[in-house]
Amino acid sequence: MGITEIRVHGVADRGPEAMLNRPIVSRVAGDREAGFYRVPPGFGNPHGVADTTLEAYRWSGLTGGTATRTFSLVLLLPFMLANTAIWMLPPAGRGGAAGKALCRLLAATLTTMYVLSIVGAALDLVAWQCAEYARCLEGRRGISWLGGVPPGRRLAIAALLPILGIALVWRLSGRTWQRPEDTTTLPPGLGAGRLDAPAFWDNRALLLRLRSLHVVISLATLDLALLLAVVPRNGIPGHALLVGSAGLLAAALVVLCLPQLERRPAARWSRRAGRLLRWAAITLTGLTLAYAAAPRAPWSAVGNLPGYDVLVAGLFTGQVGLLVALAALVLARRSVRGRGALLGLAAPLVVSVAIGLAVSYSSGLSYGVAEYLDRGSHPTPARPLPPGAPPLSPPVAYRWAALGFSAALLFAVAVTVLVGRYQRIRHRQAADDFVQREFPEAPRAAPERVRAVADKIIRARLADRLGPLLLAAYALLAALALAAAGSSALGHGPEDVAQRLGGQSLARPVIFVTDLGGLLVGLFAVALFGAGLFAYRSEAMRMVSVLWELATFWPRAAHPLAAPCYAVRAVPDLIRRIVHLTAGGDAVVLSGQSHGSVLAAATVLQLPESARARVALLTYGTPLGRLSSRTFAAYIGPDVLREIGDRLDWRWINLWRRTDPVGGPVFGAEARNRDDPHARVDREVRDPAGLLIPPGDTVPPKIGGHRFTPDDFDWAVHELVGRLHPAGPGDGGLRG
Repeated sequence: MGITEIRVHGVADRGPEAMLNRPIVSRVAGDREAGFYRVPPGFGNPHGVADTTLEAYRWSGLTGGTATRTFSLVLLLPFMLANTAIWMLPPAGRGGAAGKALCRLLAATLTTMYVLSIVGAALDLVAWQCAEYARCLEGRRGISWLGGVPPGRRLAIAALLPILGIALVWRLSGRTWQRPEDTTTLPPGLGAGRLDAPAFWDNRALLLRLRSLHVVISLATLDLALLLAVVPRNGIPGHALLVGSAGLLAAALVVLCLPQLERRPAARWSRRAGRLLRWAAITLTGLTLAYAAAPRAPWSAVGNLPGYDVLVAGLFTGQVGLLVALAALVLARRSVRGRGALLGLAAPLVVSVAIGLAVSYSSGLSYGVAEYLDRGSHPTPARPLPPGAPPLSPPVAYRWAALGFSAALLFAVAVTVLVGRYQRIRHRQAADDFVQREFPEAPRAAPERVRAVADKIIRARLADRLGPLLLAAYALLAALALAAAGSSALGHGPEDVAQRLGGQSLARPVIFVTDLGGLLVGLFAVALFGAGLFAYRSEAMRMVSVLWELATFWPRAAHPLAAPCYAVRAVPDLIRRIVHLTAGGDAVVLSGQSHGSVLAAATVLQLPESARARVALLTYGTPLGRLSSRTFAAYIGPDVLREIGDRLDWRWINLWRRTDPVGGPVFGAEARNRDDPHARVDREVRDPAGLLIPPGDTVPPKIGGHRFTPDDFDWAVHELVGRLHPAGPGDGGLRG
């Protein structure tokens, strides 16, 4: 019997050569995006410890590697976070359907915000405000011809840009990695709510319905923005179209909340409802464009686009209400056992981050276009308009968002510095005591070396204490969002409120901070998109890439414009490869690092019993116990982790370090009873190997932290190989 060691990398892919610690490898299965690699004959030793055959599974090509894909990563980031939030809900109970409905409604508001941001730039700033002023059109060939076009026709022409924007995002998010070969045995429902169900990854039916509904929401939002500006100039036909658009939007939101949306196969009315609403929205949009472009009595555009500020303010108000409802529901359903990530409010807080990013994109686009069009003459109480200058201004809600961005940035920096310093002082003594206890050579080591190891341990511990900081930061954001929603509906900007409260002495600093916030918002959006286009392989994109790969592990169940789920391809790949190897008589040590361990765990849960009996699991630097089981408790909770061990007959070793800010023990405090099998899974590895310079070397051992090398886990592979020995005659499997 041969034994194959399959290594699965985490989010920081260094290539199959580094994974196998061999200079030359070749692909033996899969493709460039996701493939299995081995050492080719004659090009090095293909075997690892205990004579295992080394094999690497590289899946990073599914999530990055090109400028276009990374650009789409940045553009779709708010949608991706909103989709991740639905998987962070507490274990389903009586409020399970309500929580999913709220997440999908919040995801729909992001689609609305995306459309309204393009509407604000194209219809409000260009076609409505700028086109009325010769100073704004002067010297700009691309838009100068709009000056002689009637306002209604200008708006109809400009409405083509939001339609193209919708099509662009649909194109970027339209890829599906792999379809199951056999769907005849799939149970009804979206994976039956369990990670071990084969149907968990097959959400094609749900995705098609979500796409249809978001098309309706996008087009209905565009129609409402266009009709609110045009209807006052003409009567009954416009009002009928306005009522029809509002009705379509309401119908799409209602269908979005129905539990039947997830059922497979869907009811006949559910399949037809999405198609009917989609074609009705397309037809209504065509009629709206024709109505806006129809001849009517001469009229001129004055001020902001009518109704646009109301739509943006209403969107803010709706988002705040939905967030409060989701937070209340999550708190009511929060399990009393264990401590959930982010104080149990992971889902609403992640949606808040998504909304914050979307607001940054929207306000950044509006401020950027306005600054370009008005040639630096943006009006404020401190800077009156010069003669003949267009009074270009984004919606009042975006000015509140700019103020909120500045305040939140300053608040986050101050809290991080102050609390971080406090936590370092608080844990300094404990870290120093641990280093002195674990490293007998500490008195002979350089003080700088001892302090560096203690600092690494402190930083790793601080990663678990960010929840209260994030909660406080987003409490501030929620308060600012409420102020934005209420004040913008009345047309009062931050400078107006400051003027009334404290006169010019208060208004001037508020104007400065608001302008600074607008600049920071614009620079933030430009920097992200620039990094996506020009620095997609640089360190600058690493944090976004890590977030991307962690979030796109989950199928699209809340927002259809989120990036495709790569686990739909990666998990079946691993299953097929392991089944193929075990069917040929081999055993497999499945070795997963960091997020690769999550893929390995999902693979074990879906392996057939005949293959599972010949598999052992090795994880290192894994977030399964420290992050995943707390953040996604409904799908990777403690019960699921114990089930993984049971299915493998506890042929599982997990390596962790105190210096690792991401990985940790899988079972932690639950493993105190040494008689339980899961108590033997977690093995702490001392890091670094020593404080002094080893004989024959010139530098002391490095502090590994989250990075593991084959030398760090070869001994664990050897132990697992010892457990994978043939069973007695007639057993047809292996013993643990």
